[in-house]
Amino acid sequence: MVLGAIVVLMVGSLVVSYLKNRQGSLPEELLRNNAAVSTSTKTHTVEKGETLWSIAELYYNDGFAWIEIATENKLTDASVIEVGQELAIPNLQENLAEEVLTDLQENAITAATYEVVKGDNLWEIAVRAYGDGYKWTSIASENNLVNPNTIHAGNVLVLPR
Repeated sequence: MVLGAIVVLMVGSLVVSYLKNRQGSLPEELLRNNAAVSTSTKTHTVEKGETLWSIAELYYNDGFAWIEIATENKLTDASVIEVGQELAIPNLQENLAEEVLTDLQENAITAATYEVVKGDNLWEIAVRAYGDGYKWTSIASENNLVNPNTIHAGNVLVLPR
Protein backbone atom coordinates (compact mmCIF):
# COMPACT_ATOMS: atom_id res chain seq x y z
CA MET A 1 0.00 0.00 0.00
CA VAL A 2 2.88 2.35 0.79
CA LEU A 3 4.48 1.53 -2.56
CA GLY A 4 1.20 2.35 -4.32
CA ALA A 5 1.04 5.72 -2.58
CA ILE A 6 4.61 6.50 -3.64
CA VAL A 7 3.81 5.63 -7.26
CA VAL A 8 0.69 7.84 -7.19
CA LEU A 9 2.68 10.77 -5.76
CA MET A 10 5.44 10.40 -8.36
CA VAL A 11 2.99 10.20 -11.27
CA GLY A 12 1.10 13.20 -9.89
CA SER A 13 4.26 15.28 -9.62
CA LEU A 14 5.24 14.35 -13.18
CA VAL A 15 1.84 15.39 -14.50
CA VAL A 16 1.95 18.71 -12.62
CA SER A 17 5.48 19.36 -13.86
CA TYR A 18 4.47 18.58 -17.44
CA LEU A 19 1.44 20.87 -17.33
CA LYS A 20 3.41 23.67 -15.70
CA ASN A 21 6.08 23.52 -18.41
CA ARG A 22 3.55 23.26 -21.27
CA GLN A 23 1.42 26.22 -20.21
CA GLY A 24 1.99 29.27 -22.35
CA SER A 25 4.79 27.87 -24.48
CA LEU A 26 5.22 28.75 -28.12
CA PRO A 27 6.82 26.68 -30.85
CA GLU A 28 10.49 27.53 -31.34
CA GLU A 29 9.92 28.16 -35.07
CA LEU A 30 7.80 31.20 -34.24
CA LEU A 31 10.37 32.58 -31.84
CA ARG A 32 13.31 32.05 -34.23
CA ASN A 33 11.55 33.80 -37.09
CA ASN A 34 13.21 37.19 -37.51
CA ALA A 35 10.27 38.69 -39.37
CA ALA A 36 7.45 40.07 -37.28
CA VAL A 37 4.04 38.46 -37.58
CA SER A 38 2.60 41.76 -38.76
CA THR A 39 3.21 45.48 -38.61
CA SER A 40 2.52 46.78 -35.12
CA THR A 41 0.92 50.14 -34.69
CA LYS A 42 -0.28 49.84 -31.10
CA THR A 43 1.43 49.18 -27.82
CA HIS A 44 -0.11 48.06 -24.59
CA THR A 45 1.25 48.56 -21.08
CA VAL A 46 0.50 45.51 -18.94
CA GLU A 47 -1.58 46.27 -15.85
CA LYS A 48 -1.99 44.24 -12.68
CA GLY A 49 -4.06 41.08 -13.19
CA GLU A 50 -3.80 41.06 -16.98
CA THR A 51 -2.85 38.01 -19.01
CA LEU A 52 -2.12 37.64 -22.68
CA TRP A 53 -5.55 36.06 -22.98
CA SER A 54 -7.31 39.09 -21.44
CA ILE A 55 -5.24 41.49 -23.56
CA ALA A 56 -6.15 39.55 -26.72
CA GLU A 57 -9.82 39.71 -25.72
CA LEU A 58 -9.47 43.47 -25.21
CA TYR A 59 -8.00 44.14 -28.66
CA TYR A 60 -9.44 41.33 -30.77
CA ASN A 61 -12.47 40.01 -28.85
CA ASP A 62 -10.75 36.64 -29.11
CA GLY A 63 -8.61 35.25 -26.31
CA PHE A 64 -7.01 32.73 -28.66
CA ALA A 65 -5.22 35.62 -30.39
CA TRP A 66 -2.81 35.68 -27.43
CA ILE A 67 -0.52 33.61 -29.63
CA GLU A 68 -0.19 36.51 -32.10
CA ILE A 69 0.76 38.91 -29.30
CA ALA A 70 3.27 36.46 -27.80
CA THR A 71 4.82 35.79 -31.21
CA GLU A 72 5.03 39.49 -32.09
CA ASN A 73 6.84 40.19 -28.81
CA LYS A 74 9.06 37.07 -29.00
CA LEU A 75 7.93 35.93 -25.54
CA THR A 76 9.65 32.65 -24.67
CA ASP A 77 7.24 32.01 -21.79
CA ALA A 78 3.87 33.48 -22.60
CA SER A 79 2.58 32.86 -19.08
CA VAL A 80 5.08 35.37 -17.68
CA ILE A 81 4.31 39.02 -18.34
CA GLU A 82 5.04 41.79 -15.88
CA VAL A 83 3.15 44.88 -14.77
CA GLY A 84 4.44 47.87 -16.75
CA GLN A 85 5.79 45.74 -19.58
CA GLU A 86 5.22 47.28 -23.03
CA LEU A 87 3.72 44.84 -25.54
CA ALA A 88 3.44 45.44 -29.25
CA ILE A 89 -0.10 44.68 -30.42
CA PRO A 90 -0.04 43.39 -34.01
CA ASN A 91 -2.58 44.49 -36.56
CA LEU A 92 -4.54 41.38 -37.41
CA GLN A 93 -6.79 41.06 -40.36
CA GLU A 94 -10.03 42.46 -39.01
CA ASN A 95 -12.21 41.05 -41.76
CA LEU A 96 -11.32 37.40 -41.12
CA ALA A 97 -14.85 36.56 -39.98
CA GLU A 98 -16.28 38.20 -43.09
CA GLU A 99 -13.87 36.21 -45.30
CA VAL A 100 -14.88 32.95 -43.64
CA LEU A 101 -18.56 33.82 -44.05
CA THR A 102 -18.03 34.74 -47.71
CA ASP A 103 -16.15 31.48 -48.28
CA LEU A 104 -18.99 29.52 -46.69
CA GLN A 105 -21.55 31.33 -48.82
CA GLU A 106 -19.58 30.68 -52.00
CA ASN A 107 -19.27 26.95 -51.15
CA ALA A 108 -22.74 26.62 -49.62
CA ILE A 109 -24.71 23.46 -50.24
CA THR A 110 -28.31 24.31 -51.03
CA ALA A 111 -29.52 21.08 -52.64
CA ALA A 112 -31.39 18.31 -50.81
CA THR A 113 -28.58 15.86 -51.61
CA TYR A 114 -24.81 16.12 -51.71
CA GLU A 115 -22.22 13.93 -53.44
CA VAL A 116 -19.20 13.42 -51.21
CA VAL A 117 -15.82 14.38 -52.68
CA LYS A 118 -12.40 13.29 -51.47
CA GLY A 119 -11.45 15.05 -48.24
CA ASP A 120 -15.01 15.78 -47.10
CA ASN A 121 -16.24 15.07 -43.59
CA LEU A 122 -19.68 15.41 -42.05
CA TRP A 123 -18.73 18.45 -39.97
CA GLU A 124 -17.65 20.48 -43.01
CA ILE A 125 -20.64 19.32 -45.03
CA ALA A 126 -22.96 20.42 -42.18
CA VAL A 127 -21.25 23.81 -41.99
CA ARG A 128 -21.68 24.33 -45.72
CA ALA A 129 -25.27 23.04 -45.74
CA TYR A 130 -26.61 24.58 -42.53
CA GLY A 131 -23.96 26.98 -41.23
CA ASP A 132 -23.69 24.77 -38.14
CA GLY A 133 -21.17 21.93 -37.86
CA TYR A 134 -23.09 20.29 -35.04
CA LYS A 135 -25.85 19.39 -37.51
CA TRP A 136 -23.59 16.54 -38.74
CA THR A 137 -25.63 14.28 -36.47
CA SER A 138 -28.78 15.04 -38.49
CA ILE A 139 -26.98 14.06 -41.69
CA ALA A 140 -25.65 10.85 -40.10
CA SER A 141 -29.11 9.92 -38.78
CA GLU A 142 -30.89 10.69 -42.04
CA ASN A 143 -28.46 8.51 -43.99
CA ASN A 144 -28.32 5.68 -41.41
CA LEU A 145 -24.53 5.92 -41.20
CA VAL A 146 -23.13 3.19 -38.96
CA ASN A 147 -19.76 4.95 -38.70
CA PRO A 148 -20.11 8.71 -39.32
CA ASN A 149 -16.31 9.04 -39.41
CA THR A 150 -16.22 7.01 -42.60
CA ILE A 151 -17.75 8.53 -45.69
CA HIS A 152 -16.43 7.86 -49.17
CA ALA A 153 -16.07 9.97 -52.28
CA GLY A 154 -19.01 9.33 -54.54
CA ASN A 155 -21.51 8.64 -51.73
CA VAL A 156 -24.69 10.66 -52.12
CA LEU A 157 -25.97 11.99 -48.80
CA VAL A 158 -29.51 13.15 -48.18
CA LEU A 159 -29.49 16.50 -46.37
CA PRO A 160 -32.58 16.92 -44.21
CA ARG A 161 -34.15 20.33 -44.74
